[in-house]
Amino acid sequence: MKISLSQLPGIGQKISMKTSEDNMLVLIVHHTGKRELYFFEDSDSDEADFALDLTPDETREFAAQLLGATYQPVDIEKMRLFKKQIMVDYIKLKENSSLAYKTIEESDIRNQTGATIIGIVQGEDLIAIPEADTKLEPGDVLMSIGKDEQIAALTQLCKGEE
Repeated sequence: MKISLSQLPGIGQKISMKTSEDNMLVLIVHHTGKRELYFFEDSDSDEADFALDLTPDETREFAAQLLGATYQPVDIEKMRLFKKQIMVDYIKLKENSSLAYKTIEESDIRNQTGATIIGIVQGEDLIAIPEADTKLEPGDVLMSIGKDEQIAALTQLCKGEE
């Protein structure tokens, strides 16, 4: 990002920020404390695509959010490691599965496979975090979480290949 500063006599300071995608943000900080933020999709344009007036408090809050005051993205290397260890998959329950027509509790999926059902898609309906007495029907899509081998074991059960 290329940043340039210029003084605006009698007004304040102009801060221009050109992005790698050739967009430009311009922030004008008035001596009064008022801030004007302008966005230019094309950095060579004379007319802003978007403008916003901010109070000093709003500016500080916005800056704090940009700096990560309330949310810090996950380190991508940690996420890759996490993804290698745990996965989420959608598995369709077949008619010939031993799980069909049983409740989650009766099916004993967690003890049999180690995987956990965190949601069920039944036609147009979605059951988030289903109860133990939720009945599994052929055609249901089980949203499951677990390690690769646990998901593979549950997939075999759902296909009737146990």
